[in-house]
Amino acid sequence: MCKRLVIPEQEDAESEIPIAQPWWRFSVRFNVAVTHTVPVARLHNHQLEGVMMRWGFVPQPQEGDTREVGAALVRSDDILSSRDYRRAWLYGQRCVVPLAGFYLWQRTGRGVSQPFYVRLVNRGVFGVAALWERTVLEAGEDVIESCALLTVPANPLLAEIDDRGGQMPAILRREDYEDWLKSTAAKAQSLLQTYPAERMVTHPVSPRVNYLQYDDALLIRPAI
Repeated sequence: MCKRLVIPEQEDAESEIPIAQPWWRFSVRFNVAVTHTVPVARLHNHQLEGVMMRWGFVPQPQEGDTREVGAALVRSDDILSSRDYRRAWLYGQRCVVPLAGFYLWQRTGRGVSQPFYVRLVNRGVFGVAALWERTVLEAGEDVIESCALLTVPANPLLAEIDDRGGQMPAILRREDYEDWLKSTAAKAQSLLQTYPAERMVTHPVSPRVNYLQYDDALLIRPAI
């Protein structure tokens, strides 16, 4: 399953997703993990704004519930069956997370997990469908804005690498960003489709990506 992300330069993200209010501030990162902040495009007062959020959905707490980190990835077919995500979905709290790529791990015959870098062909930046939440914790003392990437069934290329997960991020077509953010829930659901394998490329990379102290372009270079 996708556990690490690569975030593009802000300028490149804004070229891919036209933002009216760029409140976000970020630069390229090659090793983004759960609980790190990620750029998010969402609607606010009928305009598209760019903000930073924690990756890892923090649900609205119930009595006695003090969770501060939730799922980083949510299956698209589980949205309505889960209390944690149903509210955000029905309230239209949809967003787009711009990525340059992401990593998957494959279990080898020797029992070693080999990381692979995944990107798109001819799309240096692409948007992934996500849900966001604003959560108030501890009697209003802390407010967290968080998000989770939605997933769909993996295409054959990625299923061959990640044979345990069977899912991949829900990559949106560029022309579908507006519909994803503004349309009805039924229309938005129809946009959650498996991205074609022939439009993606992947290669093995160094296990340095397993360690968060490393965050540089060497992480996405093909392993020798």
